[in-house]
Amino acid sequence: MPDIEIIDLNPENIADYGVCGYKDFKKHLELRRKIDWFKEYYSKGLRIKVIFSREGGYQGMLEYIPGKYAHRPVDAEGYMFIHCIFVGFKNEFKGKGYASSLIEECIKDAKEANMQGVAVVTRNGSFMAKKDIFLKKGFVPVDEAEPDFELLVLKFNPEADDPKFKNMSLDTEKYGEGLTVIRSAQCPYSVKNVDAILKTAKDKLKIKANLIDLESSDEAQHVPCAFGTFCIIYNGKVISHHPISNTRFENIMRKTIKFK
Repeated sequence: MPDIEIIDLNPENIADYGVCGYKDFKKHLELRRKIDWFKEYYSKGLRIKVIFSREGGYQGMLEYIPGKYAHRPVDAEGYMFIHCIFVGFKNEFKGKGYASSLIEECIKDAKEANMQGVAVVTRNGSFMAKKDIFLKKGFVPVDEAEPDFELLVLKFNPEADDPKFKNMSLDTEKYGEGLTVIRSAQCPYSVKNVDAILKTAKDKLKIKANLIDLESSDEAQHVPCAFGTFCIIYNGKVISHHPISNTRFENIMRKTIKFK
């Protein structure tokens, strides 16, 4: 990888590289929220590894944290937990083994921290990695959640208990009637679109929307959706399991209720 290096982000350099495609600290509230969140959890073991090319710039990342602080509704204490991974804003950086190299970095850190293994949530749908890359690294599925989420684990200690999803149905019931949008600064794709969704709910659908900003990993572990850090609920039913555009929100609601 002559033109590629893996860079460890830290509270001092994260603003220089940005995250998830957001680079302008002054322009993007999404980035400022993410950086503040990163600084809060960095001391608890949160790490972000960045694939950086001298010619192509920021081309991928892996984010992981001790399972105790995972921002997903999982019981994964004792494991290192991967939040997200992607490689290749540009096609020429895809299929080069960079994702595998990032996962190896996580496995190395987990072993050095005497963890039981590494866990990750994957899905077939949008906004989360598919399981193929992890299966190739020796991960195995141990649990699943609706509609298409799977919990995978790579164990260092075969005798350790498997990580598992929490009972999310218990959390769905408490929201009752109306529209609720749940988000966390962990996922930066939850500011601009959410503002538009709330405006559409109020002005066009004439629905009062409740916005919940998750303030802790414990709150993120008790949401009714396996994505953890974003969810939209209407009348006690999850209608979006990941960040969506305002247009997509309108389309979903058109199928759910009648409005002019």
